[in-house]
Amino acid sequence: MKTVILAAGISSRLRPLTDNIPKCLLKVADKTILERTLDNLISYNYNDIIIVTGYLEEQIKQFVSEHYPNLNPSYIFNDKFKTTNNIYSLWMTKNLVLNNEMLLLDSDILFEREILDVLMKSNYENCLALRSDHQLGDEEIKVSLNDDKSISEISKTVDLKSAVGESIGIEKFSLSFTNKLFEILDRNILYEGKTNIFYEAAFQEAINEGEKIYAVDIGSLKCIELDFAEDIEKANREVIKYLD
Repeated sequence: MKTVILAAGISSRLRPLTDNIPKCLLKVADKTILERTLDNLISYNYNDIIIVTGYLEEQIKQFVSEHYPNLNPSYIFNDKFKTTNNIYSLWMTKNLVLNNEMLLLDSDILFEREILDVLMKSNYENCLALRSDHQLGDEEIKVSLNDDKSISEISKTVDLKSAVGESIGIEKFSLSFTNKLFEILDRNILYEGKTNIFYEAAFQEAINEGEKIYAVDIGSLKCIELDFAEDIEKANREVIKYLD
């Protein structure tokens, strides 16, 4: 299985905190976001890691080299990080990920490591971690479900009345689905020029074409996406005690 961490963005909504440092290297309590993610992955022996970098990439590479000298991840540099979104960063991993199972993570989430265990032990080959224990708003990637519990719609614009929760940014995909996903990414990037959208749009296309992705509820396990300064404050106040 290949593990992909997307860490290319500028994170302008966190400025001035990210003026001189990539978001994933911001500290929450005594550890960086990336450090907590890597520690979680390594604890389950997910060591075949690909990190897509962009903004201030050398800081990320130096941090990993210094703190994880035995890890040896693969790096892909998104030189269009200023003008593209995470769909483009994911597409750039194609040559390293194709014909493999994939574990996909955003680099700006704090999460209890047991979430990985819940997802990987799921009976579903293709699934994502779902948080259903909080009020949804405009910013979250929301999910609605079919009767068989597969996802019918995934986007920020899902009707709040039909949304069952938020996709937290951790997904597990089979080899066959991964290959299908990269077919869709090729179409989006190479032929339709859709480089500045969220990768969930490609998930939706796969669903519309008959693929199944299931939502796995993380229950009471804690996680938080860090988009704004208040998110970091909330993480320090409410989440970090569950992670250490």
